[in-house]
Amino acid sequence: MKHLELKARHTMGADVSGIALVATDGFSARYDLDRINGTFSRKSHKLFGQSYVNRVLVLDAAKGGVASAWMLHEMKSRGIIPLAIILNSVNPIIAQGAALAGLTLLGGFDSDVTKLVPYGALVSIDATAGIVRVAED
Repeated sequence: MKHLELKARHTMGADVSGIALVATDGFSARYDLDRINGTFSRKSHKLFGQSYVNRVLVLDAAKGGVASAWMLHEMKSRGIIPLAIILNSVNPIIAQGAALAGLTLLGGFDSDVTKLVPYGALVSIDATAGIVRVAED
C-alpha cells in the first residue's frame, strides 16, 4: 500500500488516524452541525446526514464567527467531535476553537486538499511535522 503525503503550513493538536469525510464545502460548527446527534445538519452541505464523530473532516475553509470556538469545546466535553479537521484555509476563530477543544487542526496546503484526499480514505496525521498521510490502494 502506498501513501500520499501532504504538508500543512498551519498545524496544532495530537497525532491521530481515522477515516476521512471529504467535501468541497466549508465548515461551521454552528451552522453545519447537529451537535447533539453528531451529524451534518445543513441540508445543502454535501455531507448532510453523515456522522462526523471520530472522523477526519477534510473541507475547504473555516467559516462562521466566534460561536464555533466555544461550540467545538462543548462538543469535546460530550465526546461528540471529529478526530481532526483538515482545511484548505483556516482562520483565527477555528484555531481558537481547536485549541480550546484540544482538537487536531491542519490547514494551508499547496494544492486543494479536498481534491487530493479521497472520501473514505484512511488518513494519518503527524501533527508535530504537519504531515497528512493518505493510504492509497
